[in-house]
Amino acid sequence: SDMWSTYADIAQTYFKKAVYVIDKYHYIRQVFWAFESVRKEEQKKFSKTRRIYFKHSRILLNKRYRFLTQEQKQQVDLMLYASSRLLTAYSLKEQFLDVLDSKDSASARATLSRWIMAAQNSGLAKFINCGNTMVHWSKGILNSFDCPYTNGFTEGANNKIKVLKRNAYGYRNFCRFRNRILHMFSHSTRKGAV
Repeated sequence: SDMWSTYADIAQTYFKKAVYVIDKYHYIRQVFWAFESVRKEEQKKFSKTRRIYFKHSRILLNKRYRFLTQEQKQQVDLMLYASSRLLTAYSLKEQFLDVLDSKDSASARATLSRWIMAAQNSGLAKFINCGNTMVHWSKGILNSFDCPYTNGFTEGANNKIKVLKRNAYGYRNFCRFRNRILHMFSHSTRKGAV
């Protein structure tokens, strides 16, 4: 599920024996939103030339540090040297990605707890909020380490249908819309992609 309390309430009410799992995409996104927010705030404080440099290096800052080339690591280090707040945010992002390397909920529990403490003590409002969100949803987040299923396929299919509808400026006839969806997915599955 995503991190919407209504879904959690429905699951708890009607599916009492179900294990509530939060899709990894949704809680990872929370951390990246917090990081992006801090990056943008700090970028606004820079001179015009430095701001342009940072704007074009967003993708580099979002990559995991250990997967960067030596040259890219030097670029990132230079950027992080420019702002202690950005360095803290980057460090929190990297630490959270390390939490994702946990093999199961038992090992994730300790690393997630440490990350939450670090986020809440960071002095960065966005990460403090993110840490509080992780505390609130920690049970579902930890369950995601034991149950590796995601809603990725379903959400991708829904997005594809929305794009089809938008590109067609809506459909007046539901049967045509349904047939177009079936046609679109029959071709996708033959190619092996949605």
